[in-house]
Amino acid sequence: MFGSSANRASAYARVGVETGVTAANPHKLVLMLFDGALASISVAGAAMERKDIPAKGQAVSRAIEIIANGLSASLDKEAGGELAFRLEALYEYMTDRLLHANLRNDPAALEEVAGLLRQLREAWEGIGEQVGAQPA
Repeated sequence: MFGSSANRASAYARVGVETGVTAANPHKLVLMLFDGALASISVAGAAMERKDIPAKGQAVSRAIEIIANGLSASLDKEAGGELAFRLEALYEYMTDRLLHANLRNDPAALEEVAGLLRQLREAWEGIGEQVGAQPA
């Protein structure tokens, strides 16, 4: 009648994500993109260890999608100036490394990209805390 517990959990997770996106400000949305890319890379690494090629490919593709069509596409090159262009180049490098990781089963390349994303996420989170602490 209600489907499997996995289907119910998946539906619940989708609703939670959709609700989080609807309620999030632009700063939080970028944090969610970082979190999604990191989660996908983690899934790819686990699939790589299990030699689950389809799951690895899907997870790497999801991470690339988030980086290229989420993080990179959200850059405002007019307002961001040179920093935005440098971030765009870094995101492109990350997608290249993820492709390499997928094709060569290279967990070190996955970890390299994850490390870069964690550093950027930490910096982005710090910017939000500074902006939130300033008086209106």
